[in-house]
Amino acid sequence: MTAHPVLVVEDEFLIALDIMSALEQAGIAVAGPASTVRDALAAIESQPLRGVLLDAHLAGEPAGRIADALQARGIPFAFVSGYGRESLPPEHRGAPLVRKPFTDRDLLAAIAGF
Repeated sequence: MTAHPVLVVEDEFLIALDIMSALEQAGIAVAGPASTVRDALAAIESQPLRGVLLDAHLAGEPAGRIADALQARGIPFAFVSGYGRESLPPEHRGAPLVRKPFTDRDLLAAIAGF
């Protein structure tokens, strides 16, 4: 049986590749990247997921709808952002946050609870 993947939701392609590479090198199954709110919502609905690493802003669009959908489905997630908690959707400011720039260790620590 294959472990469910971690979905990477990130609109900056090179950052998405860095995240995916770090996870894959640690032996973690990866899905994505999803680079828009629409693509992320479709990915969440179409497959079982271990969890999601979620950029707080996708092409300027806040990720609150994605976080809401994840919470409603009981899928764990962590935000990945270059900004502080004040930039996160107010109802999700308590979610784990990985600050950009990040290390592989930061990413792995964030998904340890997934």
